[in-house]
Amino acid sequence: MTQSTRSRSVPEGETTRKRPKNRKAQIALVAAEAFSERGYHAVGVDDIAATLGISGPALYRHFPNKYALFLHAALSTVGALRSAADAAVERSEGLPPEDRLDAILRALISTTVENRRIGGLYRWEGRYLLPDDRTLMRADFAALNGQITDSLHLIRPDLDPVDAATLAASTLSVIGSITAHRAPLSARRIEKLLLSTSWAVLRCDLAAAAPADTVVDEVAAPQGLAVTSKREVLLAEAMKIFKAQGYHDSSIEEIGAAAGINASSVYRHFPSKADLLAAAFYRASDRLAVATAAALGASADPADALRRLSGSYIDLAFARPEVLTVYFAEIGNLPPAERTNLRNVQRLHVEEWVNLVTAVRPELTTAEARFLVHAALSQTLDVGRLMHFDTGAVARGRMLALMTTVLTTE
Repeated sequence: MTQSTRSRSVPEGETTRKRPKNRKAQIALVAAEAFSERGYHAVGVDDIAATLGISGPALYRHFPNKYALFLHAALSTVGALRSAADAAVERSEGLPPEDRLDAILRALISTTVENRRIGGLYRWEGRYLLPDDRTLMRADFAALNGQITDSLHLIRPDLDPVDAATLAASTLSVIGSITAHRAPLSARRIEKLLLSTSWAVLRCDLAAAAPADTVVDEVAAPQGLAVTSKREVLLAEAMKIFKAQGYHDSSIEEIGAAAGINASSVYRHFPSKADLLAAAFYRASDRLAVATAAALGASADPADALRRLSGSYIDLAFARPEVLTVYFAEIGNLPPAERTNLRNVQRLHVEEWVNLVTAVRPELTTAEARFLVHAALSQTLDVGRLMHFDTGAVARGRMLALMTTVLTTE
């Protein structure tokens, strides 16, 4: 074939497209962002392919199916954290324990900031991994926790092992909290804020935390007679089932059976499963608004208000831990309008805390205070799991100490 013949084989004005050498990495990144933002079930392979401008078959050359793509993306995100921490440990060999731990924190923070848009994968979407794959992810997190606790024990040799593990989990929660929201702040300022807050948490004296009774009586754990309203029972049972099985693997029939009614009766209360999910979130928001108003009304000053708000939030979260789990994992399954509205409700709630934080700590900007509020709220789920959501006064006091440390310690 002559040169002129080869030239005529390509239409005028077009060039041949070469497959990028890093196509697999590109696919994994786009998939991770989509899964993190919208959830595993809401994202299709064709959606990912379309974002990249390739066909489905072209994507399947790199990943045999959607789950393989999800697994790669999920394990890669937490794997990046472990690799960063391992490298920091290696670089800090022979340095004092404080310097070693500081190097680990800086590595975890910079990696999380860099991967902020895909952090939801390892924080929420891991529930859709198969058991053996979930075990692999948990092993990476256990290793991260161990690296922090090992260094912390060298700095605080008298620290109780349970307290050390709790402080490490709280620190990882502070760092990971930035993946649950999109509040703007420069990377440099985020890293500085997370580092100082992480050190404040690691210095927290949990052994000295006083047992804390329920701060606001109106939001104490449910006692006495059970609610009989079928609508309320449906909302409560639906959240338990969504948490246990995931939204997409839960059926109206199962929810109805748990509430003691048939599927057709469920539809008399809620037109669809998505409506039921949204109603459960709105009900939780209503309870939070009542608790917030009660806490603010009983407060003497901003510091007292933050303590009362934290206590109220702990009471609600520990009494109904499935609500927070389902909110973060399943909100992407709501219609866009409902999702936007609920996130706006959440923002309004966060701003109440932000105003108090800036009053207590005037050196902080509003944006920095917003990051601290999200970090404090993350504690109730991330550390709450470690505490098995114990509603006793001792566990509540320890949780309250962690939240107030995040919010108020310079």
